[in-house]
Amino acid sequence: MKTYSVKKSEIKRGWHLVDAKGQILGRLATKIASLLIGKNKPYFVSHLDCGDYVVVINASQVKVSGRKAQQKKYYRYSGYPGGLKEITFSQQMTKDPTKVIRHAVEGMLPKNKLRDKRLARLKIFVGEEHQYKDKFKIQNSKSKINPK
Repeated sequence: MKTYSVKKSEIKRGWHLVDAKGQILGRLATKIASLLIGKNKPYFVSHLDCGDYVVVINASQVKVSGRKAQQKKYYRYSGYPGGLKEITFSQQMTKDPTKVIRHAVEGMLPKNKLRDKRLARLKIFVGEEHQYKDKFKIQNSKSKINPK
């Protein structure tokens, strides 16, 4: 018996709807990263991009545990002296909650050439409304991740 190796043309991409309402940020990000990588597929190989599309709704209602809302900080640096900016989790949630989820998922993806392609398949929305409703007409048990 020989080991079967999947080809790039045989990869099928599915769509997954993830509701972030009331979910913990880190646990949610690991589920999303696993779907983007394609680890849930039987023909997963690390050198090909086997992942699916992931649509996240209710990004503004994601939670963190403990005192992370006040203590967790996000940094960005312009490259100039004195150009280091920092913002707390709660400030970032009021400004743009989609960046919080994208940053968490980005940190859980492998740091390789496939990272940008995988992140491009992540669609994050603040509320319930999204433009990919036609992708989810047939709801099955695998296409939606429910909180808890």
